[in-house]
Amino acid sequence: MAKYFLNILFPLLFILSKTFSTAERDTFLKSVNRNPLKPQISHFRFYGHIIFGGPNATVVNVVPPRVNVKKRSYGLVNMMDIPLTKTPESGSKLLGRLQGIDGRAWHEKLVQLMAMNIVFFTKKYNGSTLTLLGRNPMSDEVREMPVVGGSGLFRFARGYLQASTYSVDFQTWDNVIEYIVHVFHY
Repeated sequence: MAKYFLNILFPLLFILSKTFSTAERDTFLKSVNRNPLKPQISHFRFYGHIIFGGPNATVVNVVPPRVNVKKRSYGLVNMMDIPLTKTPESGSKLLGRLQGIDGRAWHEKLVQLMAMNIVFFTKKYNGSTLTLLGRNPMSDEVREMPVVGGSGLFRFARGYLQASTYSVDFQTWDNVIEYIVHVFHY
């Protein structure tokens, strides 16, 4: 009986050892040992220049609101490619761009749902991005939106962005927004 058991056990162990070594090599998902990177907190301040019309428009309407909507342009959808500068002056140093989409999301007040990326162009941050997704109540003095991710130097990023209106041209509605970002990353 013991001889019979050993004749079955050894071939079975041999087959299982080959199966697990092959499976380990060809697996789709496996744990990754991350280097023990030091977490960092970064703070940024820059200014976005929002232009609604003309050849240099930075915000373009892609879906107009429904005709029967009277309040706050509910349903309107815009695409944006907003230059971000070091100071509020439009000719100051370009640090990056705010690129994304916003939609008017509430009947009662001017509230936007925003999905956007901040793309950095300068120094060590060149090519890195921060991704934001959140609610932007436009009439609030300071609006806060979550940073939900990033790329490049901002992998695994999380944090928040605060936006406040720096200036408005009441004839064209073009404006400058101050952005302050606090982000935790590795």
